[in-house]
Amino acid sequence: MNRLKEKFQQEISPALVSKFNYKSVMEVPKVEKIVVNMGIGEAVQNSKALDVAVDELTQITGQKPVVTKAKKSIAGFRLREGMPIGAKVTLRGERMYQFLDKLISVSLPRVRDFRGVSKKAFDGRGNYTLGVKEQLIFPEIDYDKVSKVRGMDIVIVTTANSDEEARELLTQIGMPFQK
Repeated sequence: MNRLKEKFQQEISPALVSKFNYKSVMEVPKVEKIVVNMGIGEAVQNSKALDVAVDELTQITGQKPVVTKAKKSIAGFRLREGMPIGAKVTLRGERMYQFLDKLISVSLPRVRDFRGVSKKAFDGRGNYTLGVKEQLIFPEIDYDKVSKVRGMDIVIVTTANSDEEARELLTQIGMPFQK
C-alpha cells in the first residue's frame, strides 16, 4: 500500500469531512488523475529529440507516454498537421500516488531558489496546473545523459467542486504552497 494513499484514507479524508461538513465520505475530494505533458518544439526539425523526451518521460513516470500530434498547420513554425510535437502521460491509481509522493517529497525541493508553488494556478473547477522548467529535478534522470533541458506541465485533476476544496486537499497532501 502506498504511503500517500494510506495517509489520505486515515488522516486527510476525516480532516476534510470535519472542515467542509460533508454528509458522506464519498463527497470528499480526491486526486483523480495526473497528466504530465511535455511539448517538444524542436521535434519538427529533429525527430530524435522526440525519442529522447519519450524515454525521459517513461523514466520519470514509470509509464509509456502517448505521442501527441499537431492539430493544425502553422507555416511560421514549419509545422504541418499530424506532425508529432509532444508527449503526455496520464497517471491514475497506484502510479499516480507514487508520482505525487515523489514530486512533493523529492523533486520540488530540488528546484533552485524554491519558495513554494503558486496558489493561483487553480482553474476554478478544482484542478491544479504546475509548470516545471527542467526535467533534472527528478531523481531518475541522469544529469550526464541529458542533452537538452526540457520543461513539462503537470496537471493534477481532482474531484473537488471548488478551488478552495482542492487547495485544502493538496495542502493536506503536502503540496508546498507559497506562504
